[in-house]
Amino acid sequence: CVQPSVPPVPNYKLSMSIPEWLQAIQTYMKMLQYNHTGTQFFEIRKTRPLSGLMETAKEMTRESLPIKCLEAVILGIYLTNGQPSVERFPISFKTHFSGNYFHHVVLGIYCNGRYGSLGMSRRSDLMDKPLTYRTLSDLIFEFEDSYKKYLHSVKKVKIGLYVPHEPHSFQPIEWKQLVLNVSKMMRPEVRKELEKFARDMRMKILKPSSAHSPMKERPRGKSLSPRRRQGSPQRRACRRDKS
Repeated sequence: CVQPSVPPVPNYKLSMSIPEWLQAIQTYMKMLQYNHTGTQFFEIRKTRPLSGLMETAKEMTRESLPIKCLEAVILGIYLTNGQPSVERFPISFKTHFSGNYFHHVVLGIYCNGRYGSLGMSRRSDLMDKPLTYRTLSDLIFEFEDSYKKYLHSVKKVKIGLYVPHEPHSFQPIEWKQLVLNVSKMMRPEVRKELEKFARDMRMKILKPSSAHSPMKERPRGKSLSPRRRQGSPQRRACRRDKS
């Protein structure tokens, strides 16, 4: 009986440029494939410490099972750890299509003055973007334009903080430091907010909103959509990303 082939986990080589390294990571995630089964194989609790999420990412590389968008973000963080020139931060989208709301998340990347992303989606233009965007708003508008092709209107964009490169960190990921209700804003206004936030991020002056009272704040980040709290937690985050 033939064993299914397990894609090798990419290793960074000194001869690689950062864009080549990010491409190798994205290629690996595509080899794992997008999970269309309706069952999420790995439980990702967003409030867990980074160290626990990195253990889950390690498990993903061992199991080589298909993944969805939230798992891809965690795996992308795990595989880019130890590259201090590569800053990683979550970008979440809430979109509306045909009377329903959908949620999707990708891993934003900032390196050497350029922005891009890693991720997984049903749609090839709603996941990874090359490290070529001069500003954070250029990257976000690129996603917004991609969504328009599928008649999805973007309602909200949430940007988190840079994720530490310390895999044993006990702090959770900050998923939504900036929340923009983009459907009620003009693009110049969105650009201004995003660029101010991006500047503050680069200067590392932002602190997690949960830093002062972690116990009170943490539970609030659990679900992107309060109305869906009844659903099972591991299936909620991406099951409806029509992306």
